[in-house]
Amino acid sequence: MENHKAANIRPAQGKLGILTPGLGAVVSTFIAGVIAARSQGKEPIGSISQMANIRLGDRSEGRNPRIKDFVPLADLNDIVFGAWDPISPNALEAAKTARVLNPQDIDSVAAELESVVAMEAVFDQQWVKRLDGVRVKELSSMWDQAQALVDDIANFSQDNGCDRMVMVWCGSTEAYQEASEVHMSVAAFEAGLKENDSNISPSQIYAYAAIKSGVPFANGAPNLSVDLPCMQELAEANDVAIAGKDFKTGQTLMKTMIAPGLKARMLGLRGWYSTNILGNRDGEVLDSPENFKTKESSKLGVLDTILQPDAYPDLYSNIDHVVRINYYPPRGDNKEGWDAIDIFGWMGYEMQIKIDFLCRDSILAAPIVLDLALFMDLAQRAGQSGVQEWLSFYFKAPQTSNELAPEHDIFIQLIKLKNTLREWMGEAPVTHSEA
Repeated sequence: MENHKAANIRPAQGKLGILTPGLGAVVSTFIAGVIAARSQGKEPIGSISQMANIRLGDRSEGRNPRIKDFVPLADLNDIVFGAWDPISPNALEAAKTARVLNPQDIDSVAAELESVVAMEAVFDQQWVKRLDGVRVKELSSMWDQAQALVDDIANFSQDNGCDRMVMVWCGSTEAYQEASEVHMSVAAFEAGLKENDSNISPSQIYAYAAIKSGVPFANGAPNLSVDLPCMQELAEANDVAIAGKDFKTGQTLMKTMIAPGLKARMLGLRGWYSTNILGNRDGEVLDSPENFKTKESSKLGVLDTILQPDAYPDLYSNIDHVVRINYYPPRGDNKEGWDAIDIFGWMGYEMQIKIDFLCRDSILAAPIVLDLALFMDLAQRAGQSGVQEWLSFYFKAPQTSNELAPEHDIFIQLIKLKNTLREWMGEAPVTHSEA
């Protein structure tokens, strides 16, 4: 058998601090689930890192351990939680307000939820006009805000005895923007912080503070943050792992499952109409056109990359792809994603697919937060820095380390994720060409 050398991965010793800008529905649900898993034995369903197996070698060898037993991930019992939020005072109040979980599940972990107290946030309402920040840092200088976050990170680590930390952005979607001159280098960005450049958003200040502190950063929203030249430069200089962007949860999850199947069978596509109704804080923020534009750009980019219209012009070159999100308070966190898909097959005969996904947004997002935190920590301990493209599986708009388009096919993404883990542990990649 071919000899594969394992990466030099430092052991997962001590406590892992998971820091989240944002303590709303997603994070309070994530924290409650982790607490329930370690104190009540509830299975962390939806978590690849905890629930999935990984095949090693040929099928005939019968080696198929859980990923968590194969790679040295942090144990759930070693996790401590920290967050910033402009609204929620602690995770218990956030969970009660979000109403994702039923009262019994909240009550069973209430004491631990209440102990996760939000730090005052860096917040600027121009980026999320539908929200009013009441627990914010009273600092007018962006440079001072960044330094305050660096201090928060250091103090949290010391107060909680953390050996390592990761940061996962779980805040609201910010207003749409494109990269500007201030984002082109670390020097330009730091000058912009000192000059209060209006092109610098709060999520970028958090990303800067994390990377300067040596803390891996994953972006769960479609905002521009670590997918900027300045942040990639800073991450490489500081040997910090980064990844993004925008958690792949409901409707886009379905697209990255269905579209590869249509392409695999060489079935044509005329159009894909997608609409969502959502009533939580995210839905309220996205009701603002400038914030929806940020989300729309993330959601629209999936189909072209999967279907390759340049390679298959007869099948996919003229698709009507429409995405809508409607704020509908009665639904709360229980999002409904409806898709009308117009396809065609043999001799051009038209067919339709209808999908009505009544999902729970935070229930789908919570295990992504856990996996990204654990895998980003693993990458950091494996000496990886810069963009972690192998984690594209979790994102609507995966960040790449080169100028190539990202891979959106969820099945290819999963192969890449698992093969990366195999490689790091000295195992051969699985190509499915062997037994």
